[in-house]
Amino acid sequence: MIGEQIVYEDNHLLVINKKVGQLVQGDKTGDESLLEAIKNFIKIRENKPGNVFLGLVHRIDRPTSGLVIYAKTSKALSRLTQMVKNRDIKKTYWAVVAKEMIPATQRLVHYLKKNEKNNKAIVFPKATDGAKEAILTYSVIKSLDNYLLLEIDLETGRHHQIRAQLSKTGVPIKGDLKYGSPRSNPDGGINLHARKLEFIHPVTKEKIEITAPVPQNDSVWRACE
Repeated sequence: MIGEQIVYEDNHLLVINKKVGQLVQGDKTGDESLLEAIKNFIKIRENKPGNVFLGLVHRIDRPTSGLVIYAKTSKALSRLTQMVKNRDIKKTYWAVVAKEMIPATQRLVHYLKKNEKNNKAIVFPKATDGAKEAILTYSVIKSLDNYLLLEIDLETGRHHQIRAQLSKTGVPIKGDLKYGSPRSNPDGGINLHARKLEFIHPVTKEKIEITAPVPQNDSVWRACE
């Protein structure tokens, strides 16, 4: 299964198309994470006797699908981590929201504060103590019978940023009960997909551009492509 999810791999890094419900790294649930599953996959594939080095570069939420980068060397990990901090990795997301009257394109600026108790982002319209600025730009790229497909460019990477900002704008993501969607999805996920990554390779310096297919077990997603 892991092998089928790998969309890019070389000696330095590996990019996977995460499925809804998969954990990018271990948490308190104790469920197997992609980090461990990929390590095991590489160990078996390459018949490695010792431990496999693999480092998580960035995260996406468990109910979200799409692209996640893992580093296969410590050099790549440190460089990629710095690139994330410097916002040198361009991330494009797709989100399905209810068909509402919203501008065709809009730049959203809010301030987010994480509520640790319920693992949720609180959204403020202006600068507030303890809240971090959150900026994204969305464009409506497809209109379905009951939904809109948004393409989202992130300028910042805050906790639950896209989910919280779209909810505040009146269009929660399909299936996202935590942020105001009226119904859950059958698979327990949400229609948010890390669609595209663009960055300069940390070692070879070539331009990398990767696009992830949307989940094929979801009829709404299939209608988007």
